[in-house]
Amino acid sequence: MSQRIKPKVKKRRGFTLLWAAGLLLLVALLIYFEQTALLYILSTLGVTVLLVIVALADLGQSELSASEADPGQHIGGRSPAK
Repeated sequence: MSQRIKPKVKKRRGFTLLWAAGLLLLVALLIYFEQTALLYILSTLGVTVLLVIVALADLGQSELSASEADPGQHIGGRSPAK
């Protein structure tokens, strides 16, 4: 089963490295040609997109976190009302 998963991980890793290299090249070119105004706009938009992604992520209600939680453990240290 692990053999089926490995190609996807390698493909995703290559795609991520390609994105990082492209963004690095873009930023280096913007700095070299002194396009700081455009660099500021792109960085502001990038941070905004990242914050929206984090805000929309359903971190507290994911199935993984629910399945890993111990049924005997309660949030805040309180026991449920009986």
